[in-house]
Amino acid sequence: MLKLLTTGMGETASDYLAHTIGPVIAVGLSGVALVAALAVQLAAKRYVPWVYWTAVAMVSVFGTVAADVAHVGLGVPYAVSSVGFALVLALLLGLWHRAEGTLSVHSIDTTRRELFYWATVLTTFALGTAAGDLTAVVLGLGYLGSAVLFAAAFAVPALGYRRLRLGPVPAFWTAYVITRPLGASVADWMGVSVARGGLGFGTGLVTVVWAAAIAVIVGYAVVTGRTRAAVVD
Repeated sequence: MLKLLTTGMGETASDYLAHTIGPVIAVGLSGVALVAALAVQLAAKRYVPWVYWTAVAMVSVFGTVAADVAHVGLGVPYAVSSVGFALVLALLLGLWHRAEGTLSVHSIDTTRRELFYWATVLTTFALGTAAGDLTAVVLGLGYLGSAVLFAAAFAVPALGYRRLRLGPVPAFWTAYVITRPLGASVADWMGVSVARGGLGFGTGLVTVVWAAAIAVIVGYAVVTGRTRAAVVD
């Protein structure tokens, strides 16, 4: 749930910032915030919920802005950026496995492994943004149609793991990648205007509401002592 919320919040926050202060400034500010959040996360000696999920949120915002700038600012088609980010993701996973012998998030116990992890996570957010826009805009499915498509795709690795003996690591990363366009499509559907096929709540309001939901869930985890990162459960 938290992963879905952070992906959606990052999508609408990116759109809101890009339209409010401009894409270039949005990239700069979100990049600074990302570096600061990751610095705090890497310095932590244990899992601290608010530190970890702040880092995830900043990765979500920056990854979304980066993908959007590639399309809007540089004119890269969504199909090209989707393939490009997918290749980068495959390269990162290959290098990570070659260097460490495992891609399991349960084995992230060194700084190098954590750096591989965050680089991979950032790439999945950029890939998910491009893929979500590809299905919604280029292929004409719309945001709600894209959400349905990715929700169905999200069930595939779960079924593969439970029924077809798909390994836990490939099942996890496949689901992790799909989570991004799924959450982003739902958030976009809620935020964009009715004329664009959405509910028209506005990207600013959706960002605030989803961010508040993230804060409540993380706060509940801290209060109840359920402080294990949901991403590795």
